[in-house]
Amino acid sequence: MALSQRQKLIIIPLLIYWPLIFVLAHVPIPQLVRKAGVSDKIIHFIAYLTLVFLLWFAISPDRKVSWRRAAVWWVLLVTVWYGVVDEVLQSFVAGRSCDVRDFFADLAGVTTGLILFAFFSFWPAFLVVTGITIFALSNLTRVNLADLLPVTNMAFHLFAYPFFAMLWIQNMHLFLPLKASKPKWLIAASALPIGLLVAVELYSVISGKDFRLQDVIIAAVGIAAVVITIYLIGLFRCRRT
Repeated sequence: MALSQRQKLIIIPLLIYWPLIFVLAHVPIPQLVRKAGVSDKIIHFIAYLTLVFLLWFAISPDRKVSWRRAAVWWVLLVTVWYGVVDEVLQSFVAGRSCDVRDFFADLAGVTTGLILFAFFSFWPAFLVVTGITIFALSNLTRVNLADLLPVTNMAFHLFAYPFFAMLWIQNMHLFLPLKASKPKWLIAASALPIGLLVAVELYSVISGKDFRLQDVIIAAVGIAAVVITIYLIGLFRCRRT
């Protein structure tokens, strides 16, 4: 059976991502990661949530999860078995260990993904997974990432939130019947990305981290750039017709 265009586009990152997380899970933990107080449970959850997202939609690019289909159980079996093997192999890596709590974090990521994909098709699922990932990665460490990796932190805010904004705009027509040429569209297109940014920063402050206005400005500028650009494109197309 010939692969669809979407399947091809998903399989490529899957073939890169899966070996990558395997390699990263089987090298000694860098000192910088230890210093940052990174929550490995969050890493495991996000890693397997992303893995099951890529795996499911590589198999069924246009279908939601249906628990009556054998494919769902095969995906669950493969990812759970991989999680077990992954943990066992880590016991042979210096500085790592086989931790049942890590396995349950893996399992939580897989089951969360499959439950989400029972309600959301590809694009909404992509949006939700991206939002969860941004929120989790933003609160991954006990210290501010900007203090340890300022350039990485800046790049994250500059690209992650605009990317989320693009995904939201891709999904907006499913929830709001607004055209990109309407002024109300600007508000709607900005609302969810800004809401995510506020939620992330609020949680960071509540968890004891310093509020960084620079991060907010960078993310907001990135969101505004995406929203305004797409709005102007829509306005131009509308006037041409």
